Amino acid sequence: MDSHTATGFPQLIDSVRKVAAGVAAAQAPDVDARARFPIETLAALREDHVLAAAVPRELGGPGCNVQELSQLCAALAQACGSSAMVLAMHYIQLACLARHGMGSDYLRDYLRDLVRRQDLLASMTSEVGPSGDTRSSVCAVRRAGDRFQLDKDATTGSYCAHADAILVTCRKDEEAARSDQVLVLVRREDCTLTQTTSWDTLGMRGTCSPGFQLRSSGAVEQIVPGAFADCSAQTMVPYSHILWSALWWGIAAGAVAKAASFVRGQARQTPGTVPPTATRLAELQVQLQALKQNWLSAARDFDALGDDREELMGMGWALRLNNLKIASSEAAPRIVHQALQIVGILGYKNDSPFALGRHYRDALSGSLMISNDRIAAKNASMLLVYKDAA
Repeated sequence: MDSHTATGFPQLIDSVRKVAAGVAAAQAPDVDARARFPIETLAALREDHVLAAAVPRELGGPGCNVQELSQLCAALAQACGSSAMVLAMHYIQLACLARHGMGSDYLRDYLRDLVRRQDLLASMTSEVGPSGDTRSSVCAVRRAGDRFQLDKDATTGSYCAHADAILVTCRKDEEAARSDQVLVLVRREDCTLTQTTSWDTLGMRGTCSPGFQLRSSGAVEQIVPGAFADCSAQTMVPYSHILWSALWWGIAAGAVAKAASFVRGQARQTPGTVPPTATRLAELQVQLQALKQNWLSAARDFDALGDDREELMGMGWALRLNNLKIASSEAAPRIVHQALQIVGILGYKNDSPFALGRHYRDALSGSLMISNDRIAAKNASMLLVYKDAA
């Protein structure tokens, strides 16, 4: 980590830890119970200028790299998985603009303004038809002079009703193939959203991501330059899988912290002896550490690429990122489950200080966010021709 990007990170991570402990942890049970947006947590993050973390320094932002962003998400996830998922999704969208929009004066100015306003960016990549396949679109952007129109029927709109702008995938024009996509920045004031489905989910309830019909228009400068295929491979997929893995680790770490507190309480009741649960806790720490090293090493190697993005277009990185996503999303609920076994009935009761129900339910979402089965099928196809398995 170089000093250029590290300048503002200590302050940011300190702010996120304080927000996690002082705001997110207190609000998380109500956010989960009512499936409501974590407005208090996002307000606190805005106040501490956390939302601009991924904006380049040349535009007035902290310029945080993937290692730093992942640590911010992981810290928040230990208190509230939904809040951390919103922050991670925001950073993913922000990175798409920062890494692919720097050639646009409009988008550069937008990023400068975002530092001041602390706008929250949402995502709309799913669609009725291709559903969860982010690399396929039915809708198309329609250009008329210096204006565009874009309508989309999305199966999921990640916290769109609470965002200041939405990044929307679509075909580049009405004649384009489904896979020939662009990414469009749609400002909240330039669109209407009609909710089409509910968001009464098992976990991640505070992300508030039902289906929406989007009707929008704007300046053509809001279309992110270049093909979304490049943006997806070079930014959206790596940022998604690394940041998601970090927050899944954070959820698991929060569960393990509760289990550790429970074990210490047992130890105080029998001074001079080590309770049997302490051994199980020690074994669980090994799994937690391995999970962290998996996403952290991917983040370090990604950052080490610098401006060399060509390698990200190859099968090697695609397989590594897919494997990271599968491994992390499967490890997190397994760790939470074992933490629950340590705590026992007090972890099972929702009104207990050791309650782990929310952690468990939130962790289960990981394997469904871009289905692990779908990712494994893609891996299988690539491995038929990919020869460097080292």
